[in-house]
Amino acid sequence: MIKLEHVNLVVTDIEKSLSFYKAVFPHWEVRGGGQGQWYGKSRNWLHFGDDSQYIALNDNGVGDNRDLTGHQVGLAHFAFVTDDLQGVINRLAQAGFAIDKNGAEDPYRENVYFIDCDGYEVEFVQYHSDLPNLRNRYE
Repeated sequence: MIKLEHVNLVVTDIEKSLSFYKAVFPHWEVRGGGQGQWYGKSRNWLHFGDDSQYIALNDNGVGDNRDLTGHQVGLAHFAFVTDDLQGVINRLAQAGFAIDKNGAEDPYRENVYFIDCDGYEVEFVQYHSDLPNLRNRYE
């Protein structure tokens, strides 16, 4: 079996980024962190997660993230499955983040997209069926 352990993001400000991800994952915590050098540039880093998964955040990022409406090579988005999509939406709204766009209407799943503090698009999906042929329809 292979599963995703972590996503490593370069951000401008770790604390600002944490405001987004703490709202999404209230049960996660900072697992550890430190300081280091990345190709001659100092930066702070931390791992925010639980015992199985985490998001690595590295500060001192420069420039803008890719234009999500463009065609540049790069990360388009990453997604998390939740059993309480409305709870995620509510917590992010309380933290000052609005839905960027809604996903396609489907009776077997709901999904929304948010943009975090550094321009990463993050999708959240809730499935309303355990049957793979209904969850994963491509019509």
